Amino acid sequence: MRLTAFSDYTMRVLMFLATERGRLVTIPEIAAAYGISGNHLTKVVHQLVRAGVVESTRGKGGGIRLAREPGDIRLGAILRASEGGAPLVECLAGDVNATATTTAADAAGTCCLAPVCRLSGVVEEAFAALYATFDRYTLADLVADPPRISAILVHRATSPSPAA
Repeated sequence: MRLTAFSDYTMRVLMFLATERGRLVTIPEIAAAYGISGNHLTKVVHQLVRAGVVESTRGKGGGIRLAREPGDIRLGAILRASEGGAPLVECLAGDVNATATTTAADAAGTCCLAPVCRLSGVVEEAFAALYATFDRYTLADLVADPPRISAILVHRATSPSPAA
């Protein structure tokens, strides 16, 4: 199983913010620390603000910060929100009333084995176990040593990148 880059970036943003609790942080600062696109992070932050996990202050001196305590942010809930409602496998997106004689033209994107296949149940069980594991942890568990994490991230954000 693999989580999306969006979920990865979501966790990175939250970890950064959890280590910088005393101040507002900018998206370019986070992007520089991780060496990733600020445009992607803007989308991530927008979703986190809409979910009430992050708060944003606009204008000069603005930035973002956690809206809740790290110990109150469950990783499972964050992942469910960031992964969205996309089907885990193609057959979960199809019409459950499809029959074995349904053609590709009749049910585009639906596996012909869907009516008799048990893969979807196995995949759903596996992801339920994955989310259950993440549900046991909070953001605070990820950043047990904030000063050390912050030192690494701030150093990366302020260091000039190597010349190409």
